[in-house]
Amino acid sequence: MENKTKAYSCKIFTVWEEDIQLANGRKTRQSWIDHQPTVAVMAVNEKNELLLISQYRLPTGDQLLEIPAGSFDDGESPAECAQRELAEETGFRAGRLTELYAGYLLPGYCNEYMHFFLAEDLAYEPLSPDDDEDIEVMPTPLNQVFDMLQNGRIRDAKTALGFLLVERYLNNKLFAHKWP
Repeated sequence: MENKTKAYSCKIFTVWEEDIQLANGRKTRQSWIDHQPTVAVMAVNEKNELLLISQYRLPTGDQLLEIPAGSFDDGESPAECAQRELAEETGFRAGRLTELYAGYLLPGYCNEYMHFFLAEDLAYEPLSPDDDEDIEVMPTPLNQVFDMLQNGRIRDAKTALGFLLVERYLNNKLFAHKWP
């Protein structure tokens, strides 16, 4: 049983309503969002600062601190998208990109699949930001980010996950260097 109807479509996603049959035999109608794949980039500079960005987010009605992120352009690989988004939103490109994790963000109603990258060896090579972006770059010492998560200064879940991934990766890297 499949009856799928497009309810809405825009530049980066489409909303579908679909009749489905569950494994238990029950029939139901569900709405879901078909979203382009995305990236999130934890850029760490030579001062051990995480490049956070501040931007207004209409759905929250507030200015949020986040890591650079965005949707794939047609034909882009995850790494190409990460480099482009980083350059558009912070003005930097990474000499070294490490993919730390990839997974679904909101699988209850959306198929958005996000690739999380650590960007290191940064070089200033800006690209023009998207027309709908007004971003301020805020280099933040890594040792202050966890406090900002705990006190509610950072309220974006992808940023929280990205920071925890980077913290674990960097600690394991340091630990590996201490114990050959």
